[in-house]
Amino acid sequence: MRRTGVVIQIAFTYMGTIVGAGFATGQEILQFFTRFGYWGAALIVVSTMMFIWLGTKMMLIAHDVSARSYEDVNKVLFGERFGQWVSRFMLVVLFGVTAVMLAGAGSIFNEHWNISYQTGLLITLVACFLLLRKGMNAILTVNSIVVPAMLIFTVLIIIDTLRVPGSDRWLILSSDLSPLAAWTSPFLYTAFNLSMSQAVLVPLGAGTKDRKAIIYGSWAGGIGIGFMLLVGHIALSVYMPGIQQFAIPMGAIARELGSSVQWIYIFLIFSEIFTTLIANIYGLALQIVESVKLSKSMVILLILIICYLLSQIGFGPLLSTLYPLFGLISLGWLVLLMKFRKS
Repeated sequence: MRRTGVVIQIAFTYMGTIVGAGFATGQEILQFFTRFGYWGAALIVVSTMMFIWLGTKMMLIAHDVSARSYEDVNKVLFGERFGQWVSRFMLVVLFGVTAVMLAGAGSIFNEHWNISYQTGLLITLVACFLLLRKGMNAILTVNSIVVPAMLIFTVLIIIDTLRVPGSDRWLILSSDLSPLAAWTSPFLYTAFNLSMSQAVLVPLGAGTKDRKAIIYGSWAGGIGIGFMLLVGHIALSVYMPGIQQFAIPMGAIARELGSSVQWIYIFLIFSEIFTTLIANIYGLALQIVESVKLSKSMVILLILIICYLLSQIGFGPLLSTLYPLFGLISLGWLVLLMKFRKS
């Protein structure tokens, strides 16, 4: 029973870390899978297999070397010197990505709950600080609430989609995009999401004593990620190509289910942003604490202040500048993770 509880926590945390705001809005599924038509389902299968294999591998490396932060894993993959430089670059990018998440949270408060952008930022920051003082337990607890809610929403979406005429369009949907672009897509998606998630998955793997629990939890989490990606793809395919005009495609689908489901959906987007936010901040804090003579609480506070200042740039500009750059670096990281063999 104790192992089962740990497995569920690992699975939920893995799913909550990977399936973030980009998934909840539908944009990631649309860009990486659905726009490639009937190939989308096969691409999701490839991505799911990599999440199972490489997510397990990364957490086991962290477990085996008793990693204190993601830098320890990068040193194993890249070597002592280069691994340090990669970690420093990732530190900078994670700051940017965290600022993007914070800006997104502020935008939700402003656009959907009629609370000012700045007030939304401050509420989110205070909630992050209070939760992160409890360490990894806070991340596990938040994901144990958010991920079941996300799964319920996913089930509602697939039930509704199967009743709509054309629910089988995902099997016949055509695309003019090249096969090369299509088959590159799952590797880019997995690379980007796994490299970003190491900020929380590395300490999770290192802190779990039971090796089998890591393996079972990673498998369950990877399969769960694949299930939610496939449901999103099937739902979006029904409304192609018109659904591409929406900034939040899944929001348009949620509207079809009624106002109460739409309210749950908006809360879900915020929750997904929030889980990614606390995961990134926790990973950053573990990395920085090793280099400075400050308490973890003080480091978390400083990270929150810097991210608050960066979030003043706005959600859109941060997103368009940082994500493509990080995607390229992530692909190299993914290749090394694939090639790694335990000596």
